[in-house]
Amino acid sequence: MEISGVVLGAPDARSLAAFYERLLDWHRDQDEPDWVKLVPPGGGTGLSFQTETGYVPPVWPHAPGDQQMMVHLDIRVDDQATASAHAAASGAKLADFQPQDDVRVHLDPAGHPFCLWTEPAL
Repeated sequence: MEISGVVLGAPDARSLAAFYERLLDWHRDQDEPDWVKLVPPGGGTGLSFQTETGYVPPVWPHAPGDQQMMVHLDIRVDDQATASAHAAASGAKLADFQPQDDVRVHLDPAGHPFCLWTEPAL
């Protein structure tokens, strides 16, 4: 078995895919009204988006009774400040709650949290 992709639900698959195209500089491999798949330039596991009727965005951090996140993306970056500025320019929102100094949690336009992190210095 091999995981071939990760799928994020959204109120509009194409809109969320456009955000991740800007953020990651990946290209569309599949593009349908309610389904879009992005793939990295060098190949590898893709990232897909599907339109979900009645989509409810997750709450970060969640509290009892809140919509919980089902998945989040960890994105390794070389420079956290530059990557965070790029994420904001692409349409992400910096999360109010930041649990770690070496990670920056952002929310994509559909509310999914994603983390920008750097390798620890040796």
